[in-house]
Amino acid sequence: MDAADLDAARLPDTYPIPRTCPLDPPPEYRLLRAERPMARVRLDFDDSEVWLVTRYADARAILGDPRFSSDFSTPGFPARLTSSPPGPGTFIRMDPPDHTRLRRLLLPELNRRHVEALRPAIQRIADTLVGDMAARTPPVDLVQALALPLPSMVITELLGVPYEDRDYFHETTKVIGDQGVDPARRIQVRNDLKAYLDKLVAVKEAEPADDVLSRLGARREEAGVSRDEVVGIATLLMVAGYETIANQIGAGTAALLENPDRLAELRADPARLPAAVEEIIRHQTVIDYGLRRAATEDVEVGGQVIRAGEGVVVVVASANRDEAVFACPDALDFDRARHDHFSFGYGIHQCMGQILARVQLEIAWSTLFGRIPGLRLAVPVDQVPFRSDMFVYGVHELPVTW
Repeated sequence: MDAADLDAARLPDTYPIPRTCPLDPPPEYRLLRAERPMARVRLDFDDSEVWLVTRYADARAILGDPRFSSDFSTPGFPARLTSSPPGPGTFIRMDPPDHTRLRRLLLPELNRRHVEALRPAIQRIADTLVGDMAARTPPVDLVQALALPLPSMVITELLGVPYEDRDYFHETTKVIGDQGVDPARRIQVRNDLKAYLDKLVAVKEAEPADDVLSRLGARREEAGVSRDEVVGIATLLMVAGYETIANQIGAGTAALLENPDRLAELRADPARLPAAVEEIIRHQTVIDYGLRRAATEDVEVGGQVIRAGEGVVVVVASANRDEAVFACPDALDFDRARHDHFSFGYGIHQCMGQILARVQLEIAWSTLFGRIPGLRLAVPVDQVPFRSDMFVYGVHELPVTW
């Protein structure tokens, strides 16, 4: 973010706020952090008012406070008009005790031991995808070649989807994640996916294998979880685990290619990859619309009272660039002393798949830059079509050459 962008910025009264630079959040966020860190703004899709939270300390306070609800049905919850109520098992839109009950069932499946056991399979997938990409004549769209298929294939491996059905899953996740597809079509595809998963869960319960769906099916009755809820959990894993990782790969690769000195550091010392992944996740925050909550009682945060029934949007992309926490926050710096960003959330709703996400990103970038050392953007970064109108930020296409 340069001085000209900041000079042109004005305190906004609506949200979302458009970007002026594809690899940086809007300059208005810095202005808000300095002058109005808890701002009343109107949502552009329904004209309702919410509190916009841009400062790290306030974000942490709200995300860690159980008086702020994640439940879609809570009065004041800032839901898009086109949103449909979450179905059974969608625990990210629930509060305790249902949130706790469902999260507890899934948590063992995403621990470090299970994720590390998947590492060889993830590496094989990445080797195949990058190998196929390297064999093509550039330019190549990295989104279609690597960013989209990698997390889709990993999720199907994790869930235990039969090999003959995996192409269906890959195509389905593409449609669900594509905001350019007619909404009615996307809803139909999502419903078809749930119907398929319902049958698959029944099969896994009757003939269990060594996969997540089988283990969830085996433990669900003891945990007080219905089959519909297991199907909802599986759907959530398919959609959320696919879209965020795909866009993190795309946006993160663009940022690395636009920061050749940092990329050179990484190539010279691959042991720095875990720190690099953490910094890229902070710097390129793909949760662009923010984390939504509603106050269930009057709460004071940062000197401001938020009344019961008022909605809140925590702008993670702003908190992750807060100069009070991160020195030179707009710089991509692999030597940062702290990495406690909010890209995976905070509090009881912190992302359960973060270990799996980190492993996929490490493998994706180590394989990509190890196999294709001369990789570079095929067009100027301002010609890359970024996803600027969606909940998850990223790139529609990333033309690369070598």
